[in-house]
Amino acid sequence: MKKIYLDNAATTPLREEVITEMMLVLQNDFGNPSSTHSFGRGAKNIMETSRKSIAKLLGCAAQEIIFTSSATEATNWILKSAVKDLNIQRIITSKIEHHATLYTVLHLQNQYGIEVNYVNILPSGAIDTTHLVTLLSKDVKTLVSLMHVNNEIGTVLDIEKTGRICYQHHAIFHCDTVQSIGKTEFNLHELPVDFIVASAHKFHGPKGVGFAYVKKGMLLQPFLFGGEQEKGLRAGTEAVHQVAGMAKALDLSYEHLDTERKYIADLKNYCSTLLQFNFPEIKTNGSDTFYNILNVLLPFSEEKTAMILFNLDIKGIAVSRGSACQSGSVKPSHVLAEILAEEDLKKPSLRISFGHYNTKEDIDALIDGLKGI
Repeated sequence: MKKIYLDNAATTPLREEVITEMMLVLQNDFGNPSSTHSFGRGAKNIMETSRKSIAKLLGCAAQEIIFTSSATEATNWILKSAVKDLNIQRIITSKIEHHATLYTVLHLQNQYGIEVNYVNILPSGAIDTTHLVTLLSKDVKTLVSLMHVNNEIGTVLDIEKTGRICYQHHAIFHCDTVQSIGKTEFNLHELPVDFIVASAHKFHGPKGVGFAYVKKGMLLQPFLFGGEQEKGLRAGTEAVHQVAGMAKALDLSYEHLDTERKYIADLKNYCSTLLQFNFPEIKTNGSDTFYNILNVLLPFSEEKTAMILFNLDIKGIAVSRGSACQSGSVKPSHVLAEILAEEDLKKPSLRISFGHYNTKEDIDALIDGLKGI
């Protein structure tokens, strides 16, 4: 049975070139980057070459890129340090953010008593920028944390517009760009953003490595204490092979961006058309969504919700659902809860996310699988 992977928003398969790059580093450059001998210098050179490569692709300075284990770690560090070290007294976010943001904000609210405001979400799944402006009119030291591409429904934030609004109101802007790094162009020195975060496994790189962009002048305190790695901001011996793999993956993503973006967008359109033809009552969750994410509300009965992923998985098809199964009960997605009626929340929603390894035959198999259900 052929296995079909349509869950690229969760993680992506490694490119062959990335695996080769990492294997070479593992075999030949095992030195500790902090060591002063030739083995250490070789490893350090890989680290800094990777940093420069990533910075060049994103239009920023190499010293503004800090390597982390993940975007979750980077977000935790940025938000916590902003409150403790940058005197942030309020955080504005939304209820459709990734839990790495939402749970960190709740922790900071409980521990430090900071004010937390949630910007309204429009029925389309987009941020209500008018409400954001209203919230920012209050004169208090504020950080705004909003994601670029929503990981569940794919709605896209206008970073430039949002950043300008933040700057006009003297607010710091943190943007979760996990779903968009490697999938769309960035010029960070032109964008009005102070922090972004990324995870390599979202753009065909290895798991367990990511980075934060920290705009020059944003003076955060260390997240981990110990050695002087990452300018003293994140102690611990670096995973050189992971960093090299991440840099290689990002380089390849941008090298093939135009071709792969068009190919993936065509796949999404093909899938959407077939779904609409075979299930005329189907609805799309979110409007004007990113080119690789399609979240749909299926016109199936409520009792089929719990078993839909299981039935597709038996057929070798991997997708994800817009609701999570916890302790045997199906709970609605916190993202979909903001835009769907209570009745629709009980019905099955699917997130189908595409990559350049997918084919139209994969989509055909998905449609056949859904028709069988």
